[in-house]
Amino acid sequence: MSLILFTAPTPDGYKVSIALEEMGLGYTVQPLDLTKGEQKRAEFLKLNPNGKVPCLIDDDFAVMESGAILLWLAEKSGQLLPSHRQGRSEALQWLMLQVGGLGPMMGQANLFGHYWPEKLPAVQARYLGEVKRLFTILDARLSDRDYLAGDYSIADIAHFCWVRTAGWTGVDLAPLPHLSRWVDAIVARPAVQRGLKVPEVSPVQEGGDNTAFIARTKKLLGLGAREA
Repeated sequence: MSLILFTAPTPDGYKVSIALEEMGLGYTVQPLDLTKGEQKRAEFLKLNPNGKVPCLIDDDFAVMESGAILLWLAEKSGQLLPSHRQGRSEALQWLMLQVGGLGPMMGQANLFGHYWPEKLPAVQARYLGEVKRLFTILDARLSDRDYLAGDYSIADIAHFCWVRTAGWTGVDLAPLPHLSRWVDAIVARPAVQRGLKVPEVSPVQEGGDNTAFIARTKKLLGLGAREA
């Protein structure tokens, strides 16, 4: 069975589609409509108990969490992660900074900047300040190198998918020339451009009935009439 990517047009979703395109791995896309809560349906929660995208199925093994998926794919393909111990550690350190730092900080900044029902200036300033601090760290890191950890790696993919949305968060990249140069270099990669188009179509409109969703999931997983 080919790889199956459950995803949506989000920074974390793009991490995996870009990695798959960069590695040249064949995969099937299963888009989830987050506005309809498809990621919280029982059939998907059997694959990812956390109820979020992305989720990757490799044969009968489910991998959740974007950072873990990137590592899984790098080890599977032997690409985008150094093989020597120190280089591997360096790439993983920067990957963890994104997973545990930049992603959550930008997510909270976006939440309180665009979606929270009441304005909380002090809270928003806190998260924006953290985003800017982390961007400054990335800019300094890139001042004397092309990529975050030696050659282009899953660490770059992970950070790029969030940094490219800086304008939406409310952060200007212009004062950060090294980070800006890095973003431009990565977005110009053909595989990145392909990955940013996944999923290409909106999920099927299913109303309140999840029958079609369940049937589609079972078909992709090759389960037939068995439980997904």
